[in-house]
Amino acid sequence: MTGNLEHYKVFYYVAECKSITVASEKLYISQPAVSQSIKLLEQNVGCSLFLRVSKGVKLTPEGELLYKYVKSGYETILSGEQKLEQMLNLEKGEIRIGASDMTLRFFLLTHLEKFHSIYPSIKIIVTNGPTPETIQYLMEGKIDFAVVSAPFEQDEDMAVSEVKSITDIFVAGNGFQHLKDKILSIDELNNLPIICLDRKTSTRRFVDNFLTKNGVDIAPEFELATSELIVKFAEMNLGLGSVVKDFAIDSIESGRLFEVKFSIKSKARSLCVVSSKKSPISHAGRKLLDMII
Repeated sequence: MTGNLEHYKVFYYVAECKSITVASEKLYISQPAVSQSIKLLEQNVGCSLFLRVSKGVKLTPEGELLYKYVKSGYETILSGEQKLEQMLNLEKGEIRIGASDMTLRFFLLTHLEKFHSIYPSIKIIVTNGPTPETIQYLMEGKIDFAVVSAPFEQDEDMAVSEVKSITDIFVAGNGFQHLKDKILSIDELNNLPIICLDRKTSTRRFVDNFLTKNGVDIAPEFELATSELIVKFAEMNLGLGSVVKDFAIDSIESGRLFEVKFSIKSKARSLCVVSSKKSPISHAGRKLLDMII
């Protein structure tokens, strides 16, 4: 580029104001400094850019041509600075989050509500999916961070924070009253109808691993896409539902379902916030993360 960007800035203001005096006031620099900047730019481009008139200055034909392009470029820069300022002040921006039904409903939703009430202009996009798929989106840079349930495969490029403990249980409806208030052997599950999530979810993998270690290999009657459906199916007495306890707590407290007790219990696991160490998070995304963790 011929010349100095600062010279083009001065050129833009003089052309806009049609006055060296007014331009110097807007730029907070002296009139001689403005005149010197214009002189240097004219030397660099090899032609006169302004003509002096009674009320100030006006552009030469060459100056008009250059101004058309400088105006577009400089005002684009100003617009970019304004949008960046809005983003840093959380007046504008976008956050992309990956979450499962469970993490969204029983953890993330409360934080999103609070964040939105403080920063209503920030756009929040939530991609809903099972943990393995959500982690893949994170590593591909499609989302800023993920809120998922453990266990999941971790690597050194992930920043992982545990934010909530969860427990997996089996629930049943009134059609299975004969099981209520009993402590069952875990292998009795082999002879009971089971309703659970499909195999691609981390929850299903966790439950399968726990049962396999205890000699149980279930053949579910129903494999469903969401825990909400499992609760509904269990309420209809279609089998024992395998769910995270939070999903069934309303139905348990209302008496529509009860927790089926076993002599061996699965260990508690965690909901985790996961981000990529390789991908920068937007200012708005970092603000929400700080609120969550």
